[in-house]
Amino acid sequence: MQINQLLTQDCTLSAVSCSSKKKALEIISELAADKLSIDAKLVFENLLTRERLGTTGVGCGIAIPHARISDDYPVTGIFIQCESPIDYSAIDNQPVDLLFAVLVPESQCSEHLKTLSLIAGKLSDKQVCRQLRAAKTDAELFDVICTS
Repeated sequence: MQINQLLTQDCTLSAVSCSSKKKALEIISELAADKLSIDAKLVFENLLTRERLGTTGVGCGIAIPHARISDDYPVTGIFIQCESPIDYSAIDNQPVDLLFAVLVPESQCSEHLKTLSLIAGKLSDKQVCRQLRAAKTDAELFDVICTS
C-alpha cells in the first residue's frame, strides 16, 4: 500500500489552529466524518479510547493516532500539520505538530499493522519531516507526504 491509497488531499490540512490534543482529535474526527459520512463523535470516541491505552505520540513531534471503524468503511488516513506544536503526552515529552491519523475497518487487523508501519517509516525520515513542516499549503503538504 502507498500513502496516496489511504490519504486524499481533502483529508490533508496544513497550518491547523489547535490548542490541545483533544482539539486535534476533534478536527481529525470531523474530517473523517465529512470524508466517510460517519458520525464524528463515534470516530472521536474511538480515537480517545485508543489514546487511553497509551499515547500515539511517537516522538520527534509526530503522532499517529489510530482507531478501528466499522467494516462498512475503507482504510482512511487524515494528516494535519499544526500551526503551533501542541502538548500530546508523547513518549519523548516533546510537543507534536504532525499528526497522521489512520482509521481501519475492524476486520482488517493485519492491514492495520501494515498501514501503521508504512506511516511510521515515512515519518521517521528527518528530511521528509523537515519538508512537511515547511509546507505552506494543503496541496504542498499532500504532495510531500505522498511523494517523498
